[in-house]
Amino acid sequence: MTEFRDVRDEQRFEQGFTDSEGQLRTVFADYAVQGSVRVIQHVEADPALRGSGAAGQFMQALAEHARAEKLKLQPRCSYAVAWLKRHREFDDIVA
Repeated sequence: MTEFRDVRDEQRFEQGFTDSEGQLRTVFADYAVQGSVRVIQHVEADPALRGSGAAGQFMQALAEHARAEKLKLQPRCSYAVAWLKRHREFDDIVA
């Protein structure tokens, strides 16, 4: 697993995870900026990572990043909406 990062020039959060064959693959979230709110438009895991829990780990890192940076998340992607609804401990970062 690589460190979570905010690629601001591309308006994308991303993190790398190792798949079952040892290859580094990416989970990412595209976002739009509205002041201190990040509108999460799309979350996607590389197909080789699907079912591995990588997307959930990524969302955990994203939520922790938002809290540390005093950002709010406004999920538009169905996966992000569902993940945040299941993890009420992050209600404070939801816009």
